[in-house]
Amino acid sequence: MALADVYDALISKRVYKPPYSHAKAVQIINEGSGKHFDPEIVTVFNKIKDKFRLIALEYADFEEERISLAATS
Repeated sequence: MALADVYDALISKRVYKPPYSHAKAVQIINEGSGKHFDPEIVTVFNKIKDKFRLIALEYADFEEERISLAATS
C-alpha cells in the first residue's frame, strides 16, 4: 500500500469514524517510519504533507472530514 493510500485511509471517515486529524495522520506515519514505512518515503512525505492535506480537503467525501482537514490550516 502506498503512503498516499495510508494517509487517505487515516483521514477518511470511510475507514475511521470519526476520521483522524491531519496532525494525527502525520504522527502515525512518522511513528511507522522504519517499521511499516520506508524512512526515505516518510522524509519525502513530510516535505509535502501540507499538499496531502489540501488534496484530501478537495476530495473529502464527508463534511466531518472537511471540518477536520480545514481546522489544521
